[in-house]
Amino acid sequence: MTGTRDSLRSYLEGRENLGEPEMFLPSGGRRETLEKMQRAGLGAPDTTGLGTDAERLARSGTREEILAIEDMEGLRAVAEACTRCGLHSTRTKVVFSDGAADASVLCVGEAPGANEDRTGLPFVGRAGKLLDRLLLSAGFPRPDVFICNVLKCRPPGNRNPLPDEIEACSPFMLRQLELVSPTVIVAFGTFAAQTLLGCRDSLRHLRGRTHLYQGYPLVVTYHPAALLRNPGWTRPTWRDLQLARRIVDGEQGQPTARVGADEAAPESGTDDDAGAQDQLILGGRDG
Repeated sequence: MTGTRDSLRSYLEGRENLGEPEMFLPSGGRRETLEKMQRAGLGAPDTTGLGTDAERLARSGTREEILAIEDMEGLRAVAEACTRCGLHSTRTKVVFSDGAADASVLCVGEAPGANEDRTGLPFVGRAGKLLDRLLLSAGFPRPDVFICNVLKCRPPGNRNPLPDEIEACSPFMLRQLELVSPTVIVAFGTFAAQTLLGCRDSLRHLRGRTHLYQGYPLVVTYHPAALLRNPGWTRPTWRDLQLARRIVDGEQGQPTARVGADEAAPESGTDDDAGAQDQLILGGRDG
């Protein structure tokens, strides 16, 4: 609130210096006044629906307050101004999300990398293009899914996220989940899976079954960046996405018994079919 008062004081003093000691606020009210001040370089307009409280939430809002934000745009506005952990001082852009806010599939990765930090979008570059092909192979075009990360800011040097960073960012991802309310969550990579499930199990032991996170079915699979280094993991990843596909289609009960990482989970196609998917998905991976 202090920032708004200071801006208004400066604005009124400027009008007085110009020989206009009296001023009547326009009938439109506070929002229109702040917008006019912004055009004059004297303050920021309220576009979040949260008023000046948005600045406080971005700096020191409680978990409960962030979880109470009413819509995705308000949540994005607070996230993009966030200074709740030290990553704000090294980031280029906040990487909030991409895709449909009413998606049936919500994809979660670990944290932004260099490409994501530069563009402000999750899963771009070679790994992102591979993700697009993986999703499409399961009948999930990228524009139809919601994609985000556990962290919204890049850790310097792509180091592992720290506990306080995860804690500071966790209400944003949880509120994203609540607002999207997907049919299934897909966690890409060990870190995302372990963070959401609160465990230290290996990816090998987490794959091949349906977990629950906050009451939502969750499927675990390899991170696309890992597939670029290990193309042989493409077929198991395709199978994991087929499990997500069956959940969306209502053909998969939940939770399921665990199946070994390379043992036969119920498949929708033969090994030949999966091999064809390997070629389809990896064929243009260096784009």
